[in-house]
Amino acid sequence: MDIVLQLLVSGVLLGGIYVLVSIGLTLVFGVMKIVNFAHGDFLMLGMFGAFFLFQSLGLNPYVSIFVMAPALFLLGTIVYQTIVGRTISRSPVVQIFAFIGLSVALQNLALVLFSADYRALNTPLVNKVFQVGPVHVSFALLAAFLVASIITLLLFLFLHYTYTGKAIRSASQDRFAATLMGISNQKIYRFTFALGLGLLGIAGCLLIPIYSVYPTVGEQFALIAFVVVVLGGLGSLPGAVAGGILIGLIETLSSYFIAPSMKQLVYFCVFILILILRPNGLFGKPGAAEVAAE
Repeated sequence: MDIVLQLLVSGVLLGGIYVLVSIGLTLVFGVMKIVNFAHGDFLMLGMFGAFFLFQSLGLNPYVSIFVMAPALFLLGTIVYQTIVGRTISRSPVVQIFAFIGLSVALQNLALVLFSADYRALNTPLVNKVFQVGPVHVSFALLAAFLVASIITLLLFLFLHYTYTGKAIRSASQDRFAATLMGISNQKIYRFTFALGLGLLGIAGCLLIPIYSVYPTVGEQFALIAFVVVVLGGLGSLPGAVAGGILIGLIETLSSYFIAPSMKQLVYFCVFILILILRPNGLFGKPGAAEVAAE
């Protein structure tokens, strides 16, 4: 019984990380109706940034959040102005190739600047584990889960109770009507894309104590993020939370009861089964995918 409780706690904490990585992706899709195929590579930049801030300045990764989140937000603004904004209203093929090209460029840039070496932090705080009853909890996992919960709650409140948040929601629901109400869709898209990357800056700082960073590390997280977002429902914030927790639980339980090498197979089988029963995902709205393809 204790081992099952341990697995459930570990699965929920792991799911918190997947939520944090996924909410930026689902936010951008929900508002802009584009799929950011370079999502994982921006996360890689966030992890490298937190790593080098620790190596060069001794800055704690959790303090680095206040540096990397604004830095990635600024980078998102620049990328939107130079690349992403020019693909809005173009065909989906143009958007797909633009993001894939951006992904390849970022990976190769990281390879040239940082080499292909795996880099990891090793501090007493990162390796700290404490016990609550029969359950052992990793400090790094718990910190990532708590921050993910706070960020998700703040994002929800921002979208529902601020003027900018309401403008973002209106632009996501009907671009034409939002324009008639005096909302600049371009400004909303630029802000949303930058916000999505700012969230990845936070995620990078929280992941670097747990995972090694290397130029292609974003691929493993991007795949999981896409599964979480599609499973929860494209553009749905509650869906990303439910999908992330569900994938974390499935991965942990299947690793223990079946085999670690089979965890991806198991959650992809569950993923396909749920999509057969609910094609729009757990919290998705009918037609979201069609809108994206217009």
